[in-house]
Amino acid sequence: MRCLSRLALMTLTAALLAGAVGYVVPRANAAAAEVTELREGAGKDLTVGRCIICHSVEYIPSNAPAMNRAAWQKTIQKMKDKFGAPITDDEARQILDYLDANYSGKAG
Repeated sequence: MRCLSRLALMTLTAALLAGAVGYVVPRANAAAAEVTELREGAGKDLTVGRCIICHSVEYIPSNAPAMNRAAWQKTIQKMKDKFGAPITDDEARQILDYLDANYSGKAG
């Protein structure tokens, strides 16, 4: 429940980052000019807003080749159940739709 104990601080940080950098999160070990920016689409802002509370959005495109809708659904559920991600069922569906449409690389 480490994620929940820091939730308020991380939510504030995420909100500040979102406003300051427009949802662009720098890669950990990359040159300053390189950034990970998620693809445009319905659900992008919600996905970024919920995911950056606990981790970089870089995880999304880096995992995409091994993911399909079922894998993303399982991952979202794990984030909610195991790590306490503050995501409602409706938000989970919207995030799943976004990830499936934009970051599913593995055949179903």
